[in-house]
Amino acid sequence: MPDQTAGEIAEKNAPTAQPDAGENRARVRRGVICVLIGGTFWGLNGTVCSWLMGTYGIDPLWLVCLRELTACWLFLAAAAARPQSRAQLAGVLRDRRGRVEVLAVALGAILFSQVAYLEAVDWTSSATATVMQSLGMALVLVFTCARARRGPRWKEMLGLALALAGTFLLATGGNPGQLNLPFEGLVWGLVCAVSSACLSILPARPMAKWGNFTVNGLAFLVSGCILSVCYQPWNHMPVLDGAAAAALVFSVVVGTYGSYALYLQGVHDAGSMRAALLGTSEPIAATISTVLFLGTTFTPVDLVGFALILAMVYLTA
Repeated sequence: MPDQTAGEIAEKNAPTAQPDAGENRARVRRGVICVLIGGTFWGLNGTVCSWLMGTYGIDPLWLVCLRELTACWLFLAAAAARPQSRAQLAGVLRDRRGRVEVLAVALGAILFSQVAYLEAVDWTSSATATVMQSLGMALVLVFTCARARRGPRWKEMLGLALALAGTFLLATGGNPGQLNLPFEGLVWGLVCAVSSACLSILPARPMAKWGNFTVNGLAFLVSGCILSVCYQPWNHMPVLDGAAAAALVFSVVVGTYGSYALYLQGVHDAGSMRAALLGTSEPIAATISTVLFLGTTFTPVDLVGFALILAMVYLTA
């Protein structure tokens, strides 16, 4: 949740109006932890969704509709549970600019990332999709440097170089003359990268004003309604059993509500660039769970590519 404003703090105690360095470090540490846990949940969720789509023939868009139209109520319930959040929820509904910002998050971040990720998982694997998604850091780096009017730091450049090298190995198997992924999988993976950058950038401003749960809840609700009108999920109902229902509950509660709430709180506390880089905890969870639960195998070149991208975590933690 957003901290108190500087004005409110100043009224209570003028000498401590601005947070000291220790408070800033604590906030960044909290953001780092949120991003790492949220990324892990997202990676596990990718494996669960891959299993659902492969075993039960669930269409990715049906899964997106279900997750958004159920997880949104968890976010809104959390927003309604605290007086400050209730005030933020009521405020954003009355504020024209706030409504526009929520719509931008719904379309440019939530809907975009949900559809792109599940399509990439469907065409490749949860591990490959999450690794490709990490390329969004390049766009976040450009945005961050342009906004701050500075050049990239050497650690950021090294992290970017490692990520690009790892993606090259993953896409080509080390042979520039061949494509190691289905063309559709490569395209959706690159779209994932763009959506990941949007997810790191677009929610930051409205969340700072209206709060994590308020922005998430309304954005998920709007995104789910728009997609449902276009896709009509009731015409694509899959046949499910108890195991599938349990997996769907996990996907909604942990993989969607938990991952987005923690990740976007991490964006707010740690900043877009650091969140985008540390979000590479997703491929770790996705790769391990894919191997253990789905029996997916990767070549040595694939693993080297994964390792190069995940090395960014150690450069930015």
